[in-house]
Amino acid sequence: MEDSMAVITISRQFGAGGITLGKMVSEKFGYTFADTEIIKMVAEMANVSTNFVETVEKEAGGKFSKFISKTVSKPLVGRILKDERGYIDEEIYLDYLVLIIAQLADDGDVVILGRGSQYILNDHPDAYHILLIDKFENRVQFMQKHYDLSRSRAVQVVKNEDKRRINLYRKLQKTDYDDPNLYHLVLNMGKVSLEKASELICNLVNAKS
Repeated sequence: MEDSMAVITISRQFGAGGITLGKMVSEKFGYTFADTEIIKMVAEMANVSTNFVETVEKEAGGKFSKFISKTVSKPLVGRILKDERGYIDEEIYLDYLVLIIAQLADDGDVVILGRGSQYILNDHPDAYHILLIDKFENRVQFMQKHYDLSRSRAVQVVKNEDKRRINLYRKLQKTDYDDPNLYHLVLNMGKVSLEKASELICNLVNAKS
């Protein structure tokens, strides 16, 4: 993989182990793992706090229907350059998000977690798109084990995040996020271990590099 400039996007049902697996894959390849770093990058570009960006991100689901068409129909760079720094809303956040994910992909050697990256980079020639799924109960247990949550708290968190993600992706003008045709590989995390999932992703990327 030394000469590769691959990009791996990992989409997941909440609690299916996306962060853990993403870090495992990035460590094996020596790639950058882009998750909360994306929030920091947006905050720096907009000259606002990361807490502010996190709040805006949670509210951005309703704007995602505009987000896909905008990536095609609107000159994002020109629009953003006209925006004054020190302010961000859902629409500006999505503009920055598109630019940052595209830049991460251009730089290569990166694992990107969620944030619509499978759509933004749908036509990227060096991108490999992965989807992680699992049963609700398994995802609750994963959150209890890996994040030291009580069962009631884990159930609440998984339900809330599922609702947020469903709301976000159903507003997209393209297909549902769980359509297997969007991905190179769909992994049922109730059937494979994190180690095996990491191995399968690495084999996929190595086979096509």
